[in-house]
Amino acid sequence: MSPTTETMVGIGGAAESTDMVLNIGPQHPSTHGVLRLKLVLDGERIVRAEPVIGYMHRGAEKLFEARDYRQIIMLANRHDWLSAFSNELGVVLAVERMLGMEVPERAVWLRTLLAELNRVLNHLMFLGSYPLELGGITPIFYAFREREELQHVMEEVSGGRMHYMFNRVGGLKEDLPAGWTARARDAVADVRSRMDRFDDLVLGNEIFRGRTRGVGVLSPRAVHAYGVSGPIARGSGVDFDLRRDEPYLAYGELGDVLKVVTRAEGDCLARFECLLEQTHNALDLADACLDRLAELPPGPVNQRLPKVLKAPEGHTYAWTENPLGINGYYLVSKGEKTPYRLKLRSASYNNIQALTELLPGTLVADMVAILGSMFFVVGDIDK
Repeated sequence: MSPTTETMVGIGGAAESTDMVLNIGPQHPSTHGVLRLKLVLDGERIVRAEPVIGYMHRGAEKLFEARDYRQIIMLANRHDWLSAFSNELGVVLAVERMLGMEVPERAVWLRTLLAELNRVLNHLMFLGSYPLELGGITPIFYAFREREELQHVMEEVSGGRMHYMFNRVGGLKEDLPAGWTARARDAVADVRSRMDRFDDLVLGNEIFRGRTRGVGVLSPRAVHAYGVSGPIARGSGVDFDLRRDEPYLAYGELGDVLKVVTRAEGDCLARFECLLEQTHNALDLADACLDRLAELPPGPVNQRLPKVLKAPEGHTYAWTENPLGINGYYLVSKGEKTPYRLKLRSASYNNIQALTELLPGTLVADMVAILGSMFFVVGDIDK
């Protein structure tokens, strides 16, 4: 009889206590750009989450130091490609503050108008793309329909569709084309007349509400701890908006129109509702700016600048309420034609950090719903 060998195989005990590490990205359809999420899972529940960034880093802050004050506008408007006008605006406001420069009144109101139109364009993208990430394809077509309406007037006034390059230190590039304000008013009215589709198609959809209500609750404490701002913070009940609380441009005169939208729930649904209601209010602000522009007499929209523009030695900080949240610009000058240092505080960078606290304890199935409700642009994170 030949000898036999017995082999014992044990399964189960060790495997049950082993966590799985799952990489989402850096190329994943649920992300707005190139972001990687490193998730540690216990079954279908997320234990730890780490956003891994830097895949799109362009070194813009270092490049600012090698460009003069006219050229840095081109670098600044590209990090959040959905908010290019607002990005330009923050930089020129910082430079103008350093120079002690007053901007013509027409330019102030025009900047406010274009900033609000840019806000609507930004929000419409997320109002359409967020339902798409949850399986609803129809809203994205309506969102792009409305975006095209406003893109047309933005392109007519600036010459660009995404990177407008219309701001200048001291004002704007040039005055409006003949009849532009009437066409802009018609575009705003057309978009407003169709905005109820998002209420009907998205907020009125029980599947969307089921996927978002009570999911991804962000506490006010976490908002303050991570420096979260914009519609995400206001969705958690943090009532702060620079346009009202530290007015710049013409917002100080628009207090009767400006409405700061908040919700107390702090979940995905609350963030979407804030974004939608804020879009309605941005259209109202745009109308108010058009009314004010109609009352102003003709005049310049920029200041005459020297051939070589140099900021005096010193430092200053300017911040703006961008569509995605607070953007800050810390400018240090040594009296040269280029910035010694220009530090950019972008909204998306702070907002995305909250995922480390928001995702643990949630299901993998809810991860896309939470990620989409953070309303970020990856270029705004990586700069």
